[in-house]
Amino acid sequence: MLKIAFDPIYAHPLPESHRFPMLKYELIPAQLLHEGVISSENIFSPKPVKEEVILWTHDENYWQQLRDLTLPPKEQRRIGFPLTAQLVEREIRIAQGTIDGCHFAFENGIAFNVAGGTHHAGSNWGEGFCMLNDQAIAANYLLKEALAKSILIVDLDVHQGNGTAEIFEHQPQVFTFSMHGANNFPYRKERSDLDIPLLDQMGDDAYFTLLKEALPGLIDQVKPDFIFYLAGVDVLSTDKLGKLALTKEGCKQRDEFVLNLCHKNSIPVQVSMGGGYSTHIKDIVEAHCNTYKAAIELYF
Repeated sequence: MLKIAFDPIYAHPLPESHRFPMLKYELIPAQLLHEGVISSENIFSPKPVKEEVILWTHDENYWQQLRDLTLPPKEQRRIGFPLTAQLVEREIRIAQGTIDGCHFAFENGIAFNVAGGTHHAGSNWGEGFCMLNDQAIAANYLLKEALAKSILIVDLDVHQGNGTAEIFEHQPQVFTFSMHGANNFPYRKERSDLDIPLLDQMGDDAYFTLLKEALPGLIDQVKPDFIFYLAGVDVLSTDKLGKLALTKEGCKQRDEFVLNLCHKNSIPVQVSMGGGYSTHIKDIVEAHCNTYKAAIELYF
């Protein structure tokens, strides 16, 4: 059975000015339920992640400042909104949802987190609406618990996974792959194990050609026993921040390609949803829901 991490707190603890892009966290599961693609049995609500597990990835002083709401104002501005207890609670539940998803992926081949993809959070900083890096925390959890020896992180959000790259810069067991807009946030990039910068207004064909040239070879090279996939839909032509020009069909084909490689190679995959900032919320929700539908068609 496909298992999907979702908690109402994912959507609600944000300032009013940031509510619109966060509506998708409620609307994605609601739409999937409405269409009969999933049932309530597919959805689980994660508990908060343990502090010990956070500290396998994030600097202790940084975490304590988050936890105690004492992060300096300059660092809060880098994150993009004022720090609150509810926001911290949201982040630690997202992180546990991704860890739980790893266990479900071992059982079922794949699992999802409706939120997550908080890839701008580095070991000792938050940035771009990200405070704790859910997939990095989960990857270190798998390594610490000896559940995986070689991990591939496939980050196809339009923004570089700079925090993820920094966290695993000196960790040979985790290979970081980021395919992102060359002229987009973050403007100071970190170095992933493989970065593919994309030109503005790149469309389906050029994008897909680069992905097909890179990912199968990476899987052969890295030989991962677990894959994390960040499936951002801010690559769409309708996205206000993305600067790329993929169609919804192109985005769907991207997801089908990635998931088919995982399935064909029998590699468990955990999927976090990442960014999406199209003008119309229906475009964001439809593109994200297509990722779930691709997984269900392939795995179940």
